[in-house]
Amino acid sequence: MRGLRWRYTRLPSQVQDALSGEEGEEEEEEEEEAAPAPAPAAEDPLEPQLTAASQVLGASEIRQLSFHLPPRVSGHPWSLVFCTSRDGFSLRRLYRQMEGHSGPALLVLRDQDGQTFGAFSSSAIRLSKGFYGTGETFLFSFSPQLKVFKWTGSNSFFVKGDLDSLMMGSGSGQFGLWLDGDLYHGGSYPCATFNNEVLARQEQFCIKELEAWVLS
Repeated sequence: MRGLRWRYTRLPSQVQDALSGEEGEEEEEEEEEAAPAPAPAAEDPLEPQLTAASQVLGASEIRQLSFHLPPRVSGHPWSLVFCTSRDGFSLRRLYRQMEGHSGPALLVLRDQDGQTFGAFSSSAIRLSKGFYGTGETFLFSFSPQLKVFKWTGSNSFFVKGDLDSLMMGSGSGQFGLWLDGDLYHGGSYPCATFNNEVLARQEQFCIKELEAWVLS
């Protein structure tokens, strides 16, 4: 009788093991079925519409830059407010051309080495007593692939416009990008605002072409 009882009590255990195994398989199947679907890819920004042809940026460069612009300017037309080929090499003329505009501005230039670089300002370029702008401001360079240098949060030295110079980004007495009053000479140095590389091939350069676009 004792032997029969041992054989009898083992049967429920085997059945339970089999059932628990089946339940485990069902749970795995349910988990597989409940796996979340992959998130949809982010939509590309709208292709910007330019009011005039750029002598500095090509179609590919314009498209690459558009990916790094703030969402609030996506789809806005690019209006050519100033260019040296039409308006001459004068920073004061650039300020005058910017009067009446409040929207973000894109400054692009080509130097004597054929290097293309520039800056995005969260507001129009203007004369100022101190630095102005927001963390949307950034520097960029095509060397030849696009490199973008965003705000580090280290300081708020975004843009400062004097009568005889324009400065963007600063730290330790150096500017990420600066241009002189005749828009002919300029310089670029690493700065704390953007933790940028030298935008041109050399720290000091001569400007061959400069354009200022308003994005609003």
